Amino acid sequence: MRTRRGISYPKVNDNNNICCEKRRRDANIVGQKMIQSRKRSKSLAGTPVTTVSGQCDFLDTLPDDIVLFILAKVGSTAACPADFISVLSTCKRLNELGVHSLVLSKASPKAFAVKSENWSESSHRFLKQCSDAGNVEACYTLGMIRFYCLQNRGSGASLMAKAAINSHAPALYSLAVIQFNGSGGSKNDKDLRAGVALCARAAFLGHIDALRELGHCLQDGYGVRQNISEGRRFLVQANARELATVLSTTPSALISGNWLTWNPLPHLRHGNVVGPGCPLLSDFGCNVPAPEPHPANVFLTDWFSGKVLSPGLRLCSHAGCGRPETRRHEFRRCSVCGGVNYCSRACQALDWKMRHKMECTQAERWVDEGDGEDNGNVNGDDGMLVDS
Repeated sequence: MRTRRGISYPKVNDNNNICCEKRRRDANIVGQKMIQSRKRSKSLAGTPVTTVSGQCDFLDTLPDDIVLFILAKVGSTAACPADFISVLSTCKRLNELGVHSLVLSKASPKAFAVKSENWSESSHRFLKQCSDAGNVEACYTLGMIRFYCLQNRGSGASLMAKAAINSHAPALYSLAVIQFNGSGGSKNDKDLRAGVALCARAAFLGHIDALRELGHCLQDGYGVRQNISEGRRFLVQANARELATVLSTTPSALISGNWLTWNPLPHLRHGNVVGPGCPLLSDFGCNVPAPEPHPANVFLTDWFSGKVLSPGLRLCSHAGCGRPETRRHEFRRCSVCGGVNYCSRACQALDWKMRHKMECTQAERWVDEGDGEDNGNVNGDDGMLVDS
């Protein structure tokens, strides 16, 4: 087409059409983003956003601080990992805010209590995120897994030490067990005085097993100057705390009253045995249900239940512990039968009153020899441990 002056218009190129179409499309995208940002600002101002179905999304009206507080409360009260994960998978916003350091630092031990058969790199990464956020339970759990299961001794011990610095009683006691046994090193790496100091700190924070361990150390002069009367006082205090804990959680135990008497061994119930003594004076505590093991110990128990340890290595005989030996003859064995071994006196006490007192074969031999009185009393030689 020509103009009046005879100049022709330039011919339209297809590339220009493509460029114009791209500019229009980009402009539409920018416009949509601006509309969404306006809707977002209105929702923050208190006006709910209307969804496609015509319903109002009131979650978008909440500020991030309130949502973080709600997620932290959910994580701290979760009874299993599914309770916490199901909330995070609800929407994109909850999924993004669910990995905030404030939420991860408040997560309960059951929120990241992964099972050993479900262990993966993603679960390892999630535990690492929780520990980096300052969650002491995650530090302790991951430290136990790395130290015993993954055999990363240095990293595992440092994570448990990080939890212990924050006054985490189970971490303090686990480090004490490592010091008593010299775990991860040779027999010469035992530091009994350090183990006693860690036990004392954990006992001060209310850890019953640490208090019982400290009492045995004082009675035997193990890592500390021997003080039998002080050791007995700590053992009685540990038994009283154990009984108080059970009665506070299960009031029905007050009605049954089974904890008032110490049940002797089955073959001694009709023999010439002195009447049962007060269980509070026992070295092994009262006849109360076993406490629920920590999720870290549950993981260790499940992890090594289906695995074969290296030749010569053994697991702690207490079913709720799960700790393996890191070298041969690391744990101490029962001096009566020699058939069981324990990582600590606390594990021995729990296993004795729950299982081993019915199976200790040497006790039956003592009955045949006429030494039944000491055998019926759990304060006798039944409770001794010797080095393997």
